[in-house]
Amino acid sequence: MKERNWTSLLIWVLLFFAIFYLTRTYRESTLVEDIPYSTFYEKLKEGKVERLTVKENVLRGEYLVDDKKIKFKTTALPDSRLADELSKYGVKSYSAETGAGWFGTILLNFGPILLFIIFWIFMLRNMQGGGRQVMTFAKSKAKLRSEKDQKITFENVAGCDEAKEELKEIIEFLKDPKKFQKLGGKIPKGVLLYGAPGTGKTLLAKAVAGEAGVPFFSSSGSEFVEMFVGVGASRVRDLFEQGRKSAPCLLFIDEIDAVGRHRFAGIGGGHDEREQTLNQILVEMDGFDTKEGVILIAATNRPDVLDPALLRPGRFDRHINVPTPDLKGREEILKVHCRGVRIGDKVDLRIIARRTPGFVGSDIANLVNEAALLAARKNNEAVNMEEMEEAIDRVIAGPARKSRMISEHEKNIIAYHEAGHALVAKILPGTDPVHKVSIIPRGPALGYTLQLPLEDKYLTTKTEILARLSVLLAGRCAEELMFNEITTGGQNDLSKATDVARKMVYEFGMGEKLGPLSLKKPEEEIFLGREIARQNHLSEKTLEIIDAETKDIVEKCKNRASEILGANKEKLVHLAKFLIEREVLDGEDVDTILSGGTLAPINGTVFTNANEHLNEIASPQHSEDGR
Repeated sequence: MKERNWTSLLIWVLLFFAIFYLTRTYRESTLVEDIPYSTFYEKLKEGKVERLTVKENVLRGEYLVDDKKIKFKTTALPDSRLADELSKYGVKSYSAETGAGWFGTILLNFGPILLFIIFWIFMLRNMQGGGRQVMTFAKSKAKLRSEKDQKITFENVAGCDEAKEELKEIIEFLKDPKKFQKLGGKIPKGVLLYGAPGTGKTLLAKAVAGEAGVPFFSSSGSEFVEMFVGVGASRVRDLFEQGRKSAPCLLFIDEIDAVGRHRFAGIGGGHDEREQTLNQILVEMDGFDTKEGVILIAATNRPDVLDPALLRPGRFDRHINVPTPDLKGREEILKVHCRGVRIGDKVDLRIIARRTPGFVGSDIANLVNEAALLAARKNNEAVNMEEMEEAIDRVIAGPARKSRMISEHEKNIIAYHEAGHALVAKILPGTDPVHKVSIIPRGPALGYTLQLPLEDKYLTTKTEILARLSVLLAGRCAEELMFNEITTGGQNDLSKATDVARKMVYEFGMGEKLGPLSLKKPEEEIFLGREIARQNHLSEKTLEIIDAETKDIVEKCKNRASEILGANKEKLVHLAKFLIEREVLDGEDVDTILSGGTLAPINGTVFTNANEHLNEIASPQHSEDGR
């Protein structure tokens, strides 16, 4: 490649000098005046000729006109006395030159033509190279991984046992297709993997190829559509053609919703390149036989927006859900990601799995990596439980912002806000256990109260929802109780509480006035045409009832939290005192404080009397704005 670049550079340099030489020669030739020999002879007799050169019967020289030198040339006549006359009439310089030879004549006469031919050949080569690039532009950009490159197997995938079982049938077919063909069975042409982002859909597809030991063509839905019309359909044709040549193999299209969305989703007609690409995918999936050994696997986290023609039997026959892992799945995923990490003996992966509900595979991988980085930063020999706990907090709420300067008054407000959440969560039945309470800012939050369930839950009762609402509103109630004032710190809690209460009435049928009605329509992709054509299916009166019931639920839960805090004010103050001193309390610390015990001293300070701190908080400097 480097030699080719140097050759091109040399050609351009030579081309530049050739053009420069011919241009200069042409300019010199155009500035010379062609005169008759008689005129030359007159100028010679007048003594105005200063220089003269004789070359092949052509006289070239200069003569003066009003002190201005003019170059001239003329054809010489046979004259033996010319040399004597040049000396006689005072020519300052005269000489004779031999001819330039045949090479110079050819270069001068045919040089421009040769230069043009060289330039044309050079440009034609570049155009042909560009043409090849244009031809490859319509080729598929799928990356081929041969069976030798496939190092990912089902041992690298955890937390989705049901999905792995479904895909094992595909692997068996690719290894031994006659087993299914002899009974007349047909393997699915396409498999659609769908689930939340980060659950491992792409990893599953790679593991299938690794287990089957077949070539694996990987591409993304966005790679098919370019700015040129027809490129997407051409790349789809090329992808399936490559698959047929390499059969048996797997074709994988990630994020297929980029080209597989509902057709004719907008207003009016018009040509949509994505629709043409989707049409070509549909045609290709109808056109190839499973006996060829080509199976298409696609992944998406938005199966609801895909075109129905893509999901019908005969195309994507099998739809496999890759769910968010449960407690057992999270523990297995932790074991997979901890294989290459030095883990301490005291690290209990089951506890970590229990403290990470809702985490998907990518979150857990990030968690382990963050813990390893934290341990390396501390120069530890292994990752301990402390780094794991800190990594969970970093993934959930962001890194701690200990450098943020917070005044003592605001620190007290934050402490009582979080203490209110923790106290109500401890007293109310049906709530998740309190795992940690912190007033160290993380991300946008000034503090947080972390509750973790003991086990995965798939059903939630009305009692549990109401208890959760009371916990959400307890922080604001504690501020109002202790400072006689409310702040903006509870905005996120209020937003969550309002949303949950509205869902109780609007979706879950838990409202008293509306009764067992679910008024929410199934979720649909909001396209422009549908959004305009769709009419609101709820009357004004129904909307008023929903708003009224939502407000009533929130008010009742708020009053319930206020009653609990008022009846346990001394415990609230005791908990807030230790939170101000220590900044972070775990679940065991909260249990000890609320049971009337005390914690080990920090900085030589031990709190034993809650009334002292209560009097301090109730002083005019903290409560005058609320009175």
